[in-house]
Amino acid sequence: MGDFCFSIDEERYDDRHGHVLSLDGWYSHPDRKTYGFELLGDGYDTVELPEIQRRERPDVAQALGCEFGDFLPGFTVQIPEVLKLAEKYQSLELFLRDGEERVSIWEISADELDELIKENLVEYHLDRVEILYDTMLEIQGWVVDQRGSVEVTVHQEDASLLDCRISRGRRPDVVERRNLDEEYKTQEIGFRISAALPEIKGGEIILHFCGDSVTKTYTIDIEELRKQNKPKGFLSRLFGKESVAEGGYEAWLARHKVDKRTLRRQKHSAFAQKPLISIVIPLYCTPLPYLKELLESVRRQSYENWQLCLADGSPDDKAKEFIEKHYGREKRIVYRKLEENGGISVNTNEAVALAAGEYLMLCDHDDTLEPDALYEIVKAINDTGADVLYTDEDKVSMDGRHYFDPNFKPDFNLFRLRENNYICHIFVVKKSLTDETGLLRSEFDGAQDFDFILRCCEKAQKITHIPKVLYHWRCHMDSTAADPSSKAYAYEAGRKAVREHYQRLGIDAKVEMTERPGWYRSHVKVQGNPLISVIIPNKDHTDDLELCLFSMTRKSTYRNYEILIVENNSEKEETFEYYRKLPDRYPKARVLTWEKEFNYSAINNFAAKEAKGEYLLFLNNDVEILTPDWMEEMLQNCQQENVAAVGAKLYYPDDTIQHAGVVLGLGGIAGHIMCRASKEDPGYFGRMISVQEISAVTAACMMVKKSDFDAVGGLDETFQVAFNDIDLCMKFRAAGKKIIFTPYAELYHYESKSRGLEDTPEKQFRFDKEVKRFQEKWAQQLEMGDPYYSPNLSVTEGDCSLRED
Repeated sequence: MGDFCFSIDEERYDDRHGHVLSLDGWYSHPDRKTYGFELLGDGYDTVELPEIQRRERPDVAQALGCEFGDFLPGFTVQIPEVLKLAEKYQSLELFLRDGEERVSIWEISADELDELIKENLVEYHLDRVEILYDTMLEIQGWVVDQRGSVEVTVHQEDASLLDCRISRGRRPDVVERRNLDEEYKTQEIGFRISAALPEIKGGEIILHFCGDSVTKTYTIDIEELRKQNKPKGFLSRLFGKESVAEGGYEAWLARHKVDKRTLRRQKHSAFAQKPLISIVIPLYCTPLPYLKELLESVRRQSYENWQLCLADGSPDDKAKEFIEKHYGREKRIVYRKLEENGGISVNTNEAVALAAGEYLMLCDHDDTLEPDALYEIVKAINDTGADVLYTDEDKVSMDGRHYFDPNFKPDFNLFRLRENNYICHIFVVKKSLTDETGLLRSEFDGAQDFDFILRCCEKAQKITHIPKVLYHWRCHMDSTAADPSSKAYAYEAGRKAVREHYQRLGIDAKVEMTERPGWYRSHVKVQGNPLISVIIPNKDHTDDLELCLFSMTRKSTYRNYEILIVENNSEKEETFEYYRKLPDRYPKARVLTWEKEFNYSAINNFAAKEAKGEYLLFLNNDVEILTPDWMEEMLQNCQQENVAAVGAKLYYPDDTIQHAGVVLGLGGIAGHIMCRASKEDPGYFGRMISVQEISAVTAACMMVKKSDFDAVGGLDETFQVAFNDIDLCMKFRAAGKKIIFTPYAELYHYESKSRGLEDTPEKQFRFDKEVKRFQEKWAQQLEMGDPYYSPNLSVTEGDCSLRED
């Protein structure tokens, strides 16, 4: 048959729906001949087959280096009732047939078929295998048996059982993704294994998945896992040097926890307002040890005017009996057994219905609080009058022994919230505000808290962030805290929540999911076609300027812009020759001449007065455009309400970060965050890859609204070289405007080649003078710290590592 070739790629068995064996494969004939399929039992008896499913296989076409045209090489052959066939025949053989021509493509004996069926009855997958801080082994996954349930056990190399903690839980995401029967939604097919590394003897452990009819095993190489689990990226910065010097995050947390003496003092604090805080929690099959830890963490609160509202949708009465037995006399705990499980949103709303408090606090059914959590919340309410509050949080291992992954959050940052639900826990809202927003909505289950937070923040008058770790998010299989990819359905709900947020605000925007689970990218429609005036100061360095202009005109997809090149004190004749040729080469460009001494602020103010555009785009001459839609990305943010300026993401030529936003106070005055980190580094909790509000951005690439620029008097000309762009951003913020950083406008920056270094006594004196001027002008803001950068992170390193005590 010449170059005829074929393959059976996968054999799948479905025990529940007709005992069907499915064979997925393909075949290719040089003449693109289409064959029929024939199944024979014991070589002579024809077995009837359902209609064969045919499909394209572009992977096969690529591998073979051919074009199939209308020919469909892929197929799925379904063989029903294979159990009966295994009893009737000693062998089964599948042929491709065309008249008398017949080719065997698959054959199996009865014994082999029996083994194949057993192999397919139990299916498992490990979502996560990780060593935490060289002390704990954490394993998460799922397992199903088509004929019943599966027991999960863990064995040492010598076959003895490993002393570890195994928890089971539901995995509706797996049921949805793999199209399993509905009954699996209520089964505990998920598993979580926690083991202390010192308990493991030898270099391996073996997982046993014991189904009703078959057992499967999986071996984990512990030594290899140790090598693979070295901290990378942000985690290495967060824990690297601290783990040597001071014990890492867990030691940091221990030093910052409230002590018993302080807790006693807090109990007697005399607040002007002592609101009742109603903690609302939906329960569903909550493991009793976790429930006990949660309840005890609430009862230990130093602020005592609280109410715990529990709505239980579990199919059994375990939680009810446990609470009645151990907490029946605690009047602040209100429990209701629901007639049916309505899902997390409905159940949470049922808990809210029990609430009598002035404020509602959302909490998960298996997490824990720091004992001063409510005290800090009430203190903030008294200090700020906030109607929405949130705190920092971290994660705790399933056994409650280890704390990790602290989320030190910025103060309220709406643009950042649109990227990802960074607020999460603890979230507190004034109950009267929910009368306007409504409660949780079932159509957003999986991201119901994100949708609720967005709606509350839209209506809130005052949103306060408490920069303290007051909440511990348990890392287990029913929580996105552990494995974001385990809840894919939740992220689509999150995308819809952000989309509806824009719709409520009347903003025309499309929202898409990114490669990072639970993170979103917004495409806000540019309104109109406004003229953008690109302002580029230049002194000689025509090679740099040429690269800048060439990349801008060749790559930019936005076309309505003008270029103002501000000539200032060039000395080379070839520079002026270059200017003379500019109109022919770059029709959008014109040259303005600054005849006074170099003063960056004055030069740009001079150009801004000559600009015709509605938006000004300050640009260094030593940049190169990388992303074609860079102007649109900046404009879509700059056009939004109360936004005055937008900055871009700049790289050094070696693809490390030069600018991804400025942190006030970093290095004493202000500094670029994550400078010299890898271009691909997502940064601290996605900081480098998120559109977000920020204190300041560099004018090496900064777009501003001309009206806002004029309203604050432009650039302060007392800052001749340094801090003028930071000062401008500070003036915008003082006027109630926002500064935005976008990672989607990307450029190379060949930093400061035009200006040179502070390498003379005169330049150093001028620089010191500008430092002092900035410190005096913005003393209060420097003292308060950057609202978009946690006080718990270093202001000396710039790498988002923990701040030294």
